[in-house]
Amino acid sequence: MVTVTTFSQTITITEQSGWLESAYLKWTPVDGVDSYKVFYTGGGFTDQIIDTQLIRSYGSYFRADIMGLTPSSYTFKVVPVTGNVDGVGTVSSSVAVLAHERNGFAHSNGKVPGGYTMNGTVKPNAVILYITQDNKNTISMFVTGANSNPCVGLQAILDGFKKGQDTRPLIVRLIGNITPFAYMYNGDIVIENNNNANGYITFEGVGSDALANGWGIRIKKGTNIQIRNLGFMLTSSGEGDNIGLQQDNEYVWVHNNDLFYGLPGGSSDQAKGDGALDVKRSGNVTVSYNHFWDTGKSNLLGNGTEAARMLTYHHNWYDHSDSRHPRVRSHTVHIYNNYYDGISKYGAGSTLASSLFIEGNYFRNCKYPMLISKQGSDILNGAPGTFSGENGGMIKAFNNYMIGQQSFIPYNATTHPSQFDAYVATTRNETLPSSVAAFQGGATYNNFDTNPIHYVNGLVIDTPETAKAKVMQYSGRVGGGDITWTFDNAVDDTSYAINPGLLALLNSYTSSLVFVQGTTPVVVNPQVLNIPTNNDQTVPEGIAITNMVFSWGGTATDVTVTGLPSSGITFVKNVANKTVTVSGTPTADVDFTITTSGTSGTPVSGSGSITIGDFVPQGDEIHNFTESVLNSSFYSFTSANMNSNPGSTTYNGLTLTARLKIETPTVINYTTLVESTLTLVLDPNFNGTIKLDNVNYTAVNGLVVIPSVAPGSHAITKGSVANLYYIKTEFNTLSVGNPITRDAIRFYPNPVTNELNIAIVDGNTIEGVSVYTMVGQLIQTYKGSVSVLNMSDFSDGMYLVKVQTNNGTIDQKIIKK
Repeated sequence: MVTVTTFSQTITITEQSGWLESAYLKWTPVDGVDSYKVFYTGGGFTDQIIDTQLIRSYGSYFRADIMGLTPSSYTFKVVPVTGNVDGVGTVSSSVAVLAHERNGFAHSNGKVPGGYTMNGTVKPNAVILYITQDNKNTISMFVTGANSNPCVGLQAILDGFKKGQDTRPLIVRLIGNITPFAYMYNGDIVIENNNNANGYITFEGVGSDALANGWGIRIKKGTNIQIRNLGFMLTSSGEGDNIGLQQDNEYVWVHNNDLFYGLPGGSSDQAKGDGALDVKRSGNVTVSYNHFWDTGKSNLLGNGTEAARMLTYHHNWYDHSDSRHPRVRSHTVHIYNNYYDGISKYGAGSTLASSLFIEGNYFRNCKYPMLISKQGSDILNGAPGTFSGENGGMIKAFNNYMIGQQSFIPYNATTHPSQFDAYVATTRNETLPSSVAAFQGGATYNNFDTNPIHYVNGLVIDTPETAKAKVMQYSGRVGGGDITWTFDNAVDDTSYAINPGLLALLNSYTSSLVFVQGTTPVVVNPQVLNIPTNNDQTVPEGIAITNMVFSWGGTATDVTVTGLPSSGITFVKNVANKTVTVSGTPTADVDFTITTSGTSGTPVSGSGSITIGDFVPQGDEIHNFTESVLNSSFYSFTSANMNSNPGSTTYNGLTLTARLKIETPTVINYTTLVESTLTLVLDPNFNGTIKLDNVNYTAVNGLVVIPSVAPGSHAITKGSVANLYYIKTEFNTLSVGNPITRDAIRFYPNPVTNELNIAIVDGNTIEGVSVYTMVGQLIQTYKGSVSVLNMSDFSDGMYLVKVQTNNGTIDQKIIKK
C-alpha cells in the first residue's frame, strides 16, 4: 500500500487488481473530501482521467473500475478534491491487464461485436450511457432516426437505435442492482438495430455487482452486439430467459456473465426459470466465460428445423446446472474448453442433423457428457429418450477429460456402430466418414472443423485441465462477482431441484452500493405514460393482435401517435379517459411510438412492436389431470394443489379420478393465438361458478363450456370452491364454427410410413394441403385436389397436416414412422 499526505488528508489504497481489459482499485474514504478523481497510466496513456460515474461509494470504502483498457501494465492515481481544489494523489502499485479471448464465430469475417475495438479500447465516436437505479427511467439521449427526441428512459433510447439509422457505437454501462424499468417489453429490455452492419452496441455491467434483477435482455434483428459482465437473477419476462437471442441476429458475443435462477416458468420443468441463455434463429454467435449457477435449461440452441448457422461455446462454467449445455437443433457448433461441474442430467446434446465438435472440455460428474437423440446413452437400457424424440445429429469429440459420468459410449465400428454418443477422433483434424451416421434420421457430420476457412481449423486450445483453471478464475463478472455460494457436491452433483440456500440468498440480496459519484438526485417526471405489458406481439398472418391499451396521466394533457395507422393496425384515442387503444390485423410488421405532451414536465415516449410470425394454427390443447397431474407445456398452474381424495366422473369416454382443487389462490394461465372454446370438467354434481379472466361462468352438472374465447392470455380462477378433472381448449379455426367437421375427412394410416391417404365425403372439395413441423415450419404445400401425400422422404416424427376445403379448414396431427 502507498500513502500520500495532501494537506491534512491521507488516502489509503487498500486494493488494486487488473482484470480482462479492465482494472479496479479500492480506497478508504477521507473526511472533508468532496469527491475524487482517478487517473491511469499505461497502455500508451499518462494520467488519463476516467469517467466520474465509475467511482462509487460503498460506505466503508470507495471503488473505481477502469474500463476499456488495452492489455498492458498500469498504475492508478487517486486524487482528493475539496472545494474544487485537487489535492495530492496517491499512486497504486502496478497491475497487469489481460485480454479477452476473441475466438469464435461472433468474430468471424473480420467482425468486432460491440462498442470496443479488438484491443479492448472504446471505438471512436462511441456514446457511453451510465444507468443506475435512480436514473434508469429518466436518462435521455438524442438518437438519429428516433420517432421523437430526446428519447427518455433506457428502452426508449434503445428503441431509437432499432431502425439502424444511428451508426454511433453505443455502450450502455449498468451500475449496481437494477430492478425492472417502467418501460420495457413484457419484462425484457430489447436490443435491436435492424441488422445494421455499421452499428455496434455493448450492454455491460460496471465492476463486480451489476445486476439485472427481475428482468431479462432480449436481442432481435441485432448485429454486432455484445453483452458482458452482468448478473441475472429472478428474471420475470414473457420470453422467460435471462438472455435470449430471439430472431434474426448475427455477430453477437455474450460473455463473462453470472446467470442465476429465473422466476418459475409455466411448465413443470421450469422451476428454475424457462431458460438461462437461449439462441433461436441466429448465427455467428459466441457464448464464452459465463458462469451458470445451478441453472435448469441452460443453453437451448435452435427452434425447430431452422436454417443451420455457426456458433461457439467456450470457457463457460456449467456449475451444477442440469441440462442443455447446449442442446442443439440443426446448427454447426464448436464447443471447447468448458468446465462441466456436477451436471445432473446431460452436457451437450445433438438433434436434427446438427454437427457438434466437442473438444478440450473438462467433465466432472456429468451424468451424460454427450448425447445424440434416440441412440447410445439416450436410450440405454430401454430408456425412452433422455432429452428429445427428434432425429439425431452428429458429434465429433477430441481430447476431453471425463470423470464420474454414468455413461459415455464412443463410436466403434465393431461394438457400437450405431448406438454411440460421439465419434472420438484420434487426431484433431480427423475427417469423419459418411458411414458414421445418426441412428434415427441418418444425419452425418459436416466436418466444418477441418475447413481452413473457419477459425476452428487453426485454433490452439487449452488442455482440459488448463481450461478448468481458467474458467474458474475468469468466468462470470469481475473477480467472480459479489454473490458467492459453495455447492455440496455430495448432494448437488445429482440433484436437479432448486437449491433452497442459493434461492434464499438471491431473494435476500441487497446491494452495498451507497452512491455513484457525479449523479444528481432524480426529479420525478410529472408527465406519466403507462405502457401495457403486451406492447410487443407476434401473431400469425391474418390474425388480429390483442388490443394494446396505453394510458397517460400526471401533468400530461395529450399524446401523439407516430407510425399509425399502418398496415392494418389503427388506434383510437380517448381524451376523456386518457387512453390510446391499438388494434387491428397486421399485413406487415409495424412499429409505433406514443409520446405525451403537456404544459409542464418532460415528454415521455413508449413504443409498440407488431410482427407477423410463421405460425401454425394450434391443435386442441387437452389436460387430463388423471394422466398428467400438473405437468403441462400449455397450461401453467400457480398455487395449485391436487385433492388427496380421488373423485370420479366420466367425459368423452374417459374415466377421470384425479382432480385439482380450485381454491382462492389457484390460477391456471394459458395463451392462445386464435379464437377458441374452453371446456372444463368438474365434479358431476357441481353447479357453482368458475371464472375465466375474472368473469363468472356457471357449471351445469359439472360441465362448463365457454365459446368464442378471444385470442390472448387467459386465467382460470376460483368462482366457487371446486374440483377440476379436465381442461380442453378447442381452436375454432379447426372445426368450431366451420361448415366442415372432422368427420368429413379421414386421414389414414396414422401413423404413416410412406403414403398418407386423405378421404373426404361428398359435397366437400379439397383445395390445397400444407404440411408443417410441430414447431411451425412450413415444409410442403400441395395445390388443388389432393388425395395422397407421399411422406416417405419425411424424417420420423410428428407433423401437422392442414387441409383447406371449399367449406373450411381441418388440421390433423400425423405421426411419421
